[in-house]
Amino acid sequence: MDLNILWFILIAVLYGGFFFLEGFDFGVGMLLTAITRKDVERRAIINTIGPHWDANEVWLIVAGGATFAAFPHWYATMFSGFYLGFFLLLLALIVRGVAFEFRSKHDTARWRYGWDRAISISSFLAAFLLGVVFTNLVRGVPIDGNMQYTGTFWNLLNPISLLGGLTMVMMFCFHGANFLSLKLTEGLRVKAHANAKMYFTTALVFALGLFAALFFTPSAFSSKGWTTLILPVLAAVAMIVSRVMMESKREGWAFITSSLAVVFTVAALFVALYPNVMLSSSDAANSLTIYNASSAPYTLKVMSIIAAIMVPVVLAYQVWTYLVFKKRVKADNKTLIY
Repeated sequence: MDLNILWFILIAVLYGGFFFLEGFDFGVGMLLTAITRKDVERRAIINTIGPHWDANEVWLIVAGGATFAAFPHWYATMFSGFYLGFFLLLLALIVRGVAFEFRSKHDTARWRYGWDRAISISSFLAAFLLGVVFTNLVRGVPIDGNMQYTGTFWNLLNPISLLGGLTMVMMFCFHGANFLSLKLTEGLRVKAHANAKMYFTTALVFALGLFAALFFTPSAFSSKGWTTLILPVLAAVAMIVSRVMMESKREGWAFITSSLAVVFTVAALFVALYPNVMLSSSDAANSLTIYNASSAPYTLKVMSIIAAIMVPVVLAYQVWTYLVFKKRVKADNKTLIY
């Protein structure tokens, strides 16, 4: 295995970790105002992700930084071509972070509910845009011989990419509801169960529809044949198992298997994409690969040494934070922080 392949795998792992962790995070945000209208219950919901949401977003920053350092041409083409989409994503993440901190600055129902709505809307927008971006990567976008994106913002909003955005939203809602059922108590736990069951069917139908659309239209999936459907099938099986576990009140296993569904989905996109990093829909010869878009071998070597030292440290710290805050959250004003 050469360093180009290694860094493609590492970036796939970073994005997979981001979608797994921030996925339930976004799901909780989208469900915040849908599950309950009571302020104390919304506070309990926010407290389930309060210690984690900002650390979860670091995975996106690290993934973007790794893309820039290991595959600068990929970074340049993607971030310049998808500029408006990434700007909206950044705006959504900023509004979401501000809302978490500002909602408790005034003790009025209207103020708090307004910021809670901001959390829900920004979580939806961020999840939707991420789905649109990654669907376009495997579907292909117009790229010329100079590695320049030649389309417009509206080229990115095609029917299949919009389906990808909605699929990501539904999967995150299902994933987030499973997380809430694991972290909440009493009535809120029951509501989380109900939402997990409700979003299961929608998420499964949208996911199957997305992968079918990618397989039967020109994309990274259709160009490689039936083997690209192995991981999507595993993702669907994981979602079904999660639903079964939820029915039997085995919330830990329900969350683990919904996490696997998200990870398998992201893995399916990267496996189908390999050895490309961006497909050109105008001419396949203009596609960016792990070789023509990469940094120099010495750069990849130095980065590999740094990653070997730092990645285990970051993973250990993240696991430790989840162990520290593993207890269930109760809707009690006396114990809630946010």
